Amino acid sequence: MVNMEIRPFDPNDEESVIRLWTACGLVVPWNNPHRDIQRKLKIQPEMFLVACSDGQIIATVMAGYDGHRGWINYLAVHPQHQHSGIGKLMMDEAESRLRSAGCPKINLQVRSKNALVIEFYERIGFKTDDVVSLGKRLEPDN
Repeated sequence: MVNMEIRPFDPNDEESVIRLWTACGLVVPWNNPHRDIQRKLKIQPEMFLVACSDGQIIATVMAGYDGHRGWINYLAVHPQHQHSGIGKLMMDEAESRLRSAGCPKINLQVRSKNALVIEFYERIGFKTDDVVSLGKRLEPDN
């Protein structure tokens, strides 16, 4: 495991974070990462976390709590650091912050074809809920 610090996102981190998300395959045409960051900074910015090692951002996670459920987005670990336990550490920190806020349950979404990521979440205690995820775009990102 590398020597690292987990801390809240700083606006100066934006370009490094987007490079990380791109390297991890999280940037898709229908979600503008700059807009996603700006939206998160308006609501619970202290739950947008980055992990740094030697001055480089190597992991991120966005957590949020709406008063009913906690949500996880943009968990990313740099490909060179995957399978080292950093993803679990990021989730542990996000879970700790959600528990402190009174959150009783965490939800997250994974693309159905992303079997490796689904396996990761199952290893750390997540179960598939018998639900259908629906979405409705209120504001275009492109």
